[in-house]
Amino acid sequence: MHEKKTSMKSLVYGLLAAALLSACQNGATHPNIIIIYMDDLGYGDVGAYGATELQTPNMDFLAQGGVRFTNGYATSATCSPSRFGLLTGIYPWRNEDARILPGTAPLLIDTALTTLPKMLKQAGYQTAVVGKWHLGLGNGQVNWNETIAPGPNEVGFDYSFIMAATQDRVPTVYIENGRTVGLDPADPISVSYEKNFDGEPTGLDNPELLTMKWHHGHNNSIVNGIPRIGFMKGGEAARWKDEDMADTFLAKAREYILQTKDRPFFLYYALQQPHVPRTPHPRFAGATGLGPRGDVIVEADWCIGELIKTLKEQEILENTLIIFTSDNGPVVNDGYLDQAVELLGDHKPAGPLRGGKYSLYEAGTRVPFVTYWKGTIEPRVSPALVCQLDLLASLAKLVGVNADKRDSEDLLDVFLGKHDQGRTSLILEAGKRTALRYGDWALIPPYTGPAIQKDVNIELGNAPEYQLFNLKDDPGQQENLAQAQPDTLQRLIQEYTKLRGNELQREAEPLILQ
Repeated sequence: MHEKKTSMKSLVYGLLAAALLSACQNGATHPNIIIIYMDDLGYGDVGAYGATELQTPNMDFLAQGGVRFTNGYATSATCSPSRFGLLTGIYPWRNEDARILPGTAPLLIDTALTTLPKMLKQAGYQTAVVGKWHLGLGNGQVNWNETIAPGPNEVGFDYSFIMAATQDRVPTVYIENGRTVGLDPADPISVSYEKNFDGEPTGLDNPELLTMKWHHGHNNSIVNGIPRIGFMKGGEAARWKDEDMADTFLAKAREYILQTKDRPFFLYYALQQPHVPRTPHPRFAGATGLGPRGDVIVEADWCIGELIKTLKEQEILENTLIIFTSDNGPVVNDGYLDQAVELLGDHKPAGPLRGGKYSLYEAGTRVPFVTYWKGTIEPRVSPALVCQLDLLASLAKLVGVNADKRDSEDLLDVFLGKHDQGRTSLILEAGKRTALRYGDWALIPPYTGPAIQKDVNIELGNAPEYQLFNLKDDPGQQENLAQAQPDTLQRLIQEYTKLRGNELQREAEPLILQ
């Protein structure tokens, strides 16, 4: 009798243990994971980060309910490199091709690499990307009328619904799992980034056809009254309607959640706002008084709110880790005359930081960065130094996968708000120029070239001498301490050389303390 009772107890305990293990595998340690990735959103564009001239209640909901990082970074001050770093855990400056890509660029990510979606698939996740891609497609010149590969599906995404590059580049079509959506075979797409097709109007030659005027670099093919980068012919039925883009991406993201809610999923939701051309839906046009740039930010905020509402309705918000961030810092005039400059008023997209998109100063790469997981992450503000590179190693730790971490650091406990011991150092990049963040310090090596990018009116961080800033005391980088603190300067130069390599240091060496 005693043996039977012991046997029964063992069976019950065994079943309970199995149930708990299953729950852990599919619940607590295998939450759904959503990365909400904004495009050109600045540190000062979000209410929780100090914006007062526009309202972002849903971004603030995440920031106030999770960990709001005040030292969270993209890898680069431009988008393609940052997206490469996010998905691979590799510094983009290690890849010579990791720069702002043309619309016809080949796939930037080697299909043999471990990526964030590939790693999560090892843990049983379904994976999807919805929104902006801009990491190249195919092996060279793409035929947009046939299956396009390699692309997102070949680097780990089970499902993909994307635009190839950016909203201001051709081809202006959506691509779903490697196929152009809505294409009429009788009207094939032709794309060139070198010369126009005979008889096709351009923004340069046909200003009378434009509904949005170009300022610089956006005067090729006209689609929906907007001049683009590059030339396109055909594919009329497949062309997107710019004002509907946010709704289209949101609908696909929600559809994916509904289809995969019963098993762990990873969704990379890459919004196109507030990148140019800024084309808010009529529901949001004029919503902020800041012009189209402000309007598309509140449109994006609404989309985020709708996504959160879907998670709540499906009763999976408590089992979903949401990471909210941006690919690089802000830019106001980035090629179109959309009154973003004239209507900016008191709004400061970079907040207290210096520079912006394209810049080695802080506003180029320091961006809004939030981790939210209802019931698991306690709300807090963290000064920890973290980077989007670190998501690969940290999420691998979360789901129990042994991944090649490369430049990624395991900061899982930091992302979960358990402590604030982040990175010690980080190499930041802007157009293949690099700088060092080390503790409270920022070091920018000497670089030739203009101090200000005139088209966008942003300081690039170029100077003939080393620049050294104490970011704790001087977040706006107004006082260069290189001359005043030579010991600190030399210590950071050594750290930079160790991380970045000797060749660059040899080139910069004659300029030390000049």
